[in-house]
Formats: sequence, structure tokens, C-alpha cells
Amino acid sequence: MAKYKLLRDRVVQELSGVQMAQAPAATDGELAMAHSPLYVDAITHGKLPPPAQREIGFPWSPAMAERARRSVGATIAAARCALGLGRVAVIEGIAANMAGGTHHAYVGKGGGFCVFNDVAVASRLMQAEWTRQFKNTRKPLQVAIIDLDVHQGNGTASIFAKDASVFTLSMHGEKNFPFRKEASDLDVELPDGYTDAPYLAALEQALDELARRFEPGLILYLAGADPFEGDRLGRLKLSYDGLEARDRRVFDWAWQRRIPLAFCMAGGYGIKIDETVQVQLNTYRVAFEYWQKWRQAGGKINSHDATTAPPT
Repeated sequence: MAKYKLLRDRVVQELSGVQMAQAPAATDGELAMAHSPLYVDAITHGKLPPPAQREIGFPWSPAMAERARRSVGATIAAARCALGLGRVAVIEGIAANMAGGTHHAYVGKGGGFCVFNDVAVASRLMQAEWTRQFKNTRKPLQVAIIDLDVHQGNGTASIFAKDASVFTLSMHGEKNFPFRKEASDLDVELPDGYTDAPYLAALEQALDELARRFEPGLILYLAGADPFEGDRLGRLKLSYDGLEARDRRVFDWAWQRRIPLAFCMAGGYGIKIDETVQVQLNTYRVAFEYWQKWRQAGGKINSHDATTAPPT
């Protein structure tokens, strides 16, 4: 848990242009976009049965429930900010949640340190808000979830299994947790020990496949630090440079198509916590570069509009 404060402190010290905001708490109605009301109530009031609580991985407390809501609320806020939805319709193009990426949470249960599924809630909510704001003037919003945490996004895949408006891409360790995986729209399973070059080649193929099969208007990116070679749970062997190249490729893929992108930090369990924080800070450095591109371009998007902007 200490990594979150360490990351925040380093972003404040080293990336002064990043604008900080307190994470809002997701409401019951927002959580119900992806979770059963009974499950939301059980988490809120500490009524989850002990086996279900053990599956999540840490004990219930009012603070735990509040943090879970705010982790979702931060991804919602980031997605709104990236898209320019809400009261202040300024398209930022890039926005982030310093935590989040809780992709092991299902409709009615949590798991693997994940209580609520922030990207699932944010996807559904942004689609609803997009429809309200633009009604019949733009096409319905399609969302691509690019999950590059080293663990498969099983909860996310399950939630969107029958939803053609959300494309789930998960690139993960074949033999890593969860040991019973769900079917994403595109699963890329990697053997233990994968290094930079083959990983980046696999990512390129996955993004090409995504482009062939889907046209997103919003990307939610899980920028997990756990493929790093110094991670306790990752079992892959990516370097700092390899992970930075991964991030750059995802941000550039979105930028070339003028698709707003909101990201969250997902997993990271370094033997040395400072190494996990460094991986995540590097993600923020790349994101800040691409945010500046959006600012220079005046926030023009190619997000299911009647017109398209040429890539540069």
C-alpha cells in the first residue's frame, strides 16, 4: 500500500505539470453499472461471508470499503476528464488514476485484492453519460480496455463477455494468477521469462488485431508494473526500458487515432518497492508527453464523430 503515497510524492516533485485532484467516492448507483446491489451492500456494511472476504485477500473495515469506492471514483473521474464529459467539457485526452486496475472483481464477488471493478464501472458509466450528452449527434461510445497487468483481467472479461460495445484485451502470464481464466475478446498468453523484444512484438500484434476488429472512442489502459523483472509475482523479465516502450506504444496508438485514454496503475509487487514506483513514474512521464500533444492539438478527438482526423 505504501507505493501509492510514494508515487504521488514523486509525481508532485518531478512532474509539476500534472494536475492533482482528490479521488471522489463512487455512488451505489455508479457501482451498480457493473456490480449487483447485494454485493455493493455487503461491501458497504461489512456483511460479506468470510470465504468471500478471504478471496478478496484483506479484511473488511469501513476504511477498506471507502477506499474501494474511491478507487472506482478516481477511474470514473479520469475517464470523464479524458473525454471532456461533465460540467466542464474540456477534452484532456489523457487522465489517470494513481491506483485502480482492480480487474479481478466480478459482478457479485471480489478477488485478488480487487473489491470493485473500476474499469468496468467506468466503461458502462461513460457510455451512459456519452449518450446523454450527445444523444443522436454521435455514435454510441465504444470502449477498449487494454489490460497489460501481468495477471489476466478475469473479472473484466466475465463482466463484458456478452457486450459487443466493450473490447477486452488482456496480455498476461500464461501460468500466472488467476489459474482459472475467463475468455477476453483478445487474450495474449505469455510464457514465464518473457523479455523486452518478444513482449513488444506480441503487443504490436495485439494492437494490430484490436484495430482490425474494433473502433473505440475511449481507451482504458491498465499499466501494470508487475511485468517488471524485479517483481515478486510477475514471472516476466521486462526492463525499465521495455516497460517504458510498452507504455509509449499504447499512448502513441491512441494518439495516432485521436482516442482519449484514461489509465490506472494496476499491479506492482516489486521486491524493492522503489523499483515498482519507478516503473509507474515512467508511465506518468510518457503520459505527460502525450497529454502535452493533446493540449497543443486543442483537444480535437476522433471519437465516433461524423468526421475523422488524419493521424500525424
